[in-house]
Amino acid sequence: MREVVFTKKNKDKWLTYEKVLTKNTRINPEELTLIYLDLTDDLSYATTYYPESALTVYLNELSGMAHRKIYKTKKTSGNAIKRFYLHDFPLMFYAYRKYLGFSFVVFIIFAAIGWYSTMQNGDFARWIMGDAYVDMTLENIKNGDPMAVYKQANEVDMFLGITVNNIKVALYTFVLGISLGLGTLYYLMRNAIMLGAFQYFFYKQGVFWESIRTIWIHGTIEISVIIVAGAAGFIMAGGILMPGTYTRTHSFMQKARDGLKVMISTIPFFVIAGFFEGFVTRHTEMPDWLAVLIILSSLSLIVFYYIIWPKKLYLQQKTSLTDSIDLN
Repeated sequence: MREVVFTKKNKDKWLTYEKVLTKNTRINPEELTLIYLDLTDDLSYATTYYPESALTVYLNELSGMAHRKIYKTKKTSGNAIKRFYLHDFPLMFYAYRKYLGFSFVVFIIFAAIGWYSTMQNGDFARWIMGDAYVDMTLENIKNGDPMAVYKQANEVDMFLGITVNNIKVALYTFVLGISLGLGTLYYLMRNAIMLGAFQYFFYKQGVFWESIRTIWIHGTIEISVIIVAGAAGFIMAGGILMPGTYTRTHSFMQKARDGLKVMISTIPFFVIAGFFEGFVTRHTEMPDWLAVLIILSSLSLIVFYYIIWPKKLYLQQKTSLTDSIDLN
């Protein structure tokens, strides 16, 4: 689309947004968020097709105004936590859905590399997981209980230890986004290759199904939120690498704050994953249908919260915004 056509098509909308954003009166937070999301979509398009245009600068400034005004109009109430998790965060995260997709693709690629490397070289699993773990697992398989490792520690100790460790790994994955995303990429690569090698090892030993129906009881949520943490790291990196017309410092601070919100959203999921690993995974005697039900329910929860609900909320709020703001 030519710039003049794009401008003509959206000019009235932008002028209305500008009028709303320059008002000193309080504006509905939902409307502000939708204005911000709509402007960032237009800015993304303009940045791609008209990077040197004054229009891109204008849209960048409008987006910045909307972002700043959102934080000035936030309410503090007893329902702040509930509102964050059910409304504010999902609506904000919709703008960063591409980062989630990128993190997911990166993880899948490296998991495939881990699988393939172990298939080509049997010693790769020992290099990745360590001789002690491999030998112990081989002994467990020989004794007819491949997943016995999940039964060794006390339930509460395992729950607390796993939860803290997973949150620590996720924080590293996020914080190292400051290294232009290279640290985030490294942590995703490390976890993905380990997963791929881990799964092929069990496949080679003839206990692939036993590993799937056991490990993924907790692993579905655990791995998913590591990928979400990767998205948070890449969001921070994007603030440094793609500052637009902002100063690099301003862009970094803005994206780091949004990335931190992504990390806060993962905490309940890490607690759930830790609970499953500490108290549920160890029950390898449970019927297959129950294990599959837990895995599918966990996957559905993640997909709904990070993909379906943000989009649904965005579309709902966009309709409401269209109805409440006269675009003339």
